[in-house]
Amino acid sequence: MDAQKVTLRQMTLSEYDVATDHREAETTRELSKFMPEDLARERAQQGTAQFLPDGPDTADHHLVVAENSSGEVVGNAWIGPDPRQASGTTSSAWLYDINVFAPFRRRGYGSAILAAAEELVAREGKTSLNLNVAGDNDGAIALYQRNGYGVASMYLSKSVHG
Repeated sequence: MDAQKVTLRQMTLSEYDVATDHREAETTRELSKFMPEDLARERAQQGTAQFLPDGPDTADHHLVVAENSSGEVVGNAWIGPDPRQASGTTSSAWLYDINVFAPFRRRGYGSAILAAAEELVAREGKTSLNLNVAGDNDGAIALYQRNGYGVASMYLSKSVHG
């Protein structure tokens, strides 16, 4: 299979709303493993409010869709400042979210979106792109490893019963 190429463009407001609903639902699903679903949903919404106070117009954040060579929107991504570093002093960017839409999965678009995101942050003078991934998300972990990402830290957890 030939390597896919995508072009990133800023999300429209309706694309942003759909992406936000999807991201918050996925975050709620992940957090619901550790807390009640209503609290998980509240935390997901608080995260959006905290990191994207101006929605798609939040400074230094790129909320983008990825279009293939035919102009089809194949996925989206949210790229912004590394939340672990002080504003204005960071040489790294953060991949907050990445999605390949179902009809386009397993066709190389995840790698293409990552490559386009890396090019975007490199143009801004960043020297690394960092991210978090759930430890049970084998597909995403494999995607990142295929694209040269390695473990920088690891958080482990075990349920204990009294």
